Amino acid sequence: MEKEDIKELKARTRKVVALLKRHYPDSKCSLNFKTAHQLLVATILSAQCTDERVNIVTRDLFKKYRNIKAFADADISMLEDDIRSTGFYKNKAKAIIKASKIIAAEFGGKIPQTLDRIVKLPGVGRKTGSVVLGTAFGKAEGIAVDTHVSRISQRLGLTPEKDPVKIEIDLMEIIPKKDWIIYSHLLIDHGRAVCKARKPGCSGCFLAKLCPSFDSF
Repeated sequence: MEKEDIKELKARTRKVVALLKRHYPDSKCSLNFKTAHQLLVATILSAQCTDERVNIVTRDLFKKYRNIKAFADADISMLEDDIRSTGFYKNKAKAIIKASKIIAAEFGGKIPQTLDRIVKLPGVGRKTGSVVLGTAFGKAEGIAVDTHVSRISQRLGLTPEKDPVKIEIDLMEIIPKKDWIIYSHLLIDHGRAVCKARKPGCSGCFLAKLCPSFDSF
């Protein structure tokens, strides 16, 4: 993009974020957790699964496995059964146990607090890492890009990319760092309430005047 294009895009993006904040003042991570490790587990479980389902599963899961050591020492077949309803339970169980073992053995039982270190844990990519760092520690090292963030950012003309990493790079260039954490939560709320995948509610959308896709649906 030309410099002028970036300048205009940044200005429009600031307006978009301001309106989202106004309409979703209580926007936050919808996963239930009490510790950073619980959030890590919940976020791993949320892959290809709704947050609502994950919260149902973790309600009993976190009572059964009360700390990192309990997850690290978990019987894998039993853990698979405990998380079966979240889908891809075999890979998720393996990742949760391995990540917990590494955290206990190599990080003194504490979640790594930098993106380059946390993404080295099994089952943890940039999205999961950004969610945990941002939500549990208030550290903005990236922007968590899920399906809502991808879809709505594309519709708003904030990125032409389809690959999550490339989308994140585009967004980090135009969104102030102070809004990196909340941006994902805001778009998830907007995606659930208005800008749905198959039938977005464009006619009543408060972002209509700022959205180049308004006439596309």
